[in-house]
Amino acid sequence: MPKRSKLDLGTRACTEIPSSLYASLMNICWFDNHRLGVVEDGRVYDITDALAALPPARYPAPPGDLLVAHLPKIRSEAKRLLPSAASRPVHDACFLSPVANPSKIIGVPVNYGDHVEEARTDKATFTDRYQGSIEQQGLFLKATTSLVGASHGVHVRFPERLTHHELELGVIIGKQAADVTEDEALDVIAGYAIALDMTVRGPEDRSMRKSVDSYSVLGPWLVTADAIADSQALDMSLRVNGELRQQTNTRQMIMPIRRQIAWASRFYTLYPGDIIMTGTCAGVGPVVPGDTVQCSIQGIGAMEVAIYPARAESAKAA
Repeated sequence: MPKRSKLDLGTRACTEIPSSLYASLMNICWFDNHRLGVVEDGRVYDITDALAALPPARYPAPPGDLLVAHLPKIRSEAKRLLPSAASRPVHDACFLSPVANPSKIIGVPVNYGDHVEEARTDKATFTDRYQGSIEQQGLFLKATTSLVGASHGVHVRFPERLTHHELELGVIIGKQAADVTEDEALDVIAGYAIALDMTVRGPEDRSMRKSVDSYSVLGPWLVTADAIADSQALDMSLRVNGELRQQTNTRQMIMPIRRQIAWASRFYTLYPGDIIMTGTCAGVGPVVPGDTVQCSIQGIGAMEVAIYPARAESAKAA
């Protein structure tokens, strides 16, 4: 069983949402042994029975995450089940990734001006690949096998090389979309989560160095899109062992979220559960086994992620 992580609800960034809608806002999670939950007021409510609302799985399954594709049904069932659902404090739960089966994880490179400057002035670490605009560099994909939840932690597979933390806002796609416009883009979002785009430094292509097992952390839960009044105005910060490393606001993005979605959808179809890691700010730095990474994003909450040595089977394979 993964280690339990310290988690906090944080502060909602939804002051512009009418109070009549608050009953529908949800923090949806997977926890413990693949139980489905809703997080409210510091407690996790077990709504696993809501999965009965999903259509039966058939082979071949359509691309994407079945639960995210039917999120409205799950939310409706959750509201019915919550009054009688068993619950426990969040600190007693092990949180898995809130998306179980994305078809892809999309990364946006150097999307904050201060990180662009950081990369330019430290070519020994970041190399010359970080030159040029985001459009010139292009999006990159991370293997879905790299995806874990907050309670799993990160396993440093190459201790002889640098592994860096990169805090990002995670955008979770809610419906199939291709060639959407920027005006339509925000309508395809199911929700948001905290994302850690972990990276091993070296000469290989981004997609390889960022696809190490456990190097895509998503959590602690999915905050439904209607809970966030403006995803382009969220404070976010990251600490390692309590030391502040990264701090910014999503308004500092070079390429805004709606443009990221529209651009990505021109190249490949987006499916429910697809994750866009929207870029990181300056302050990326190394972690080693024994460290603890503390992440927070306004409106979503906070999570702690432990850094471990490589798993025995991974170290043997490497």
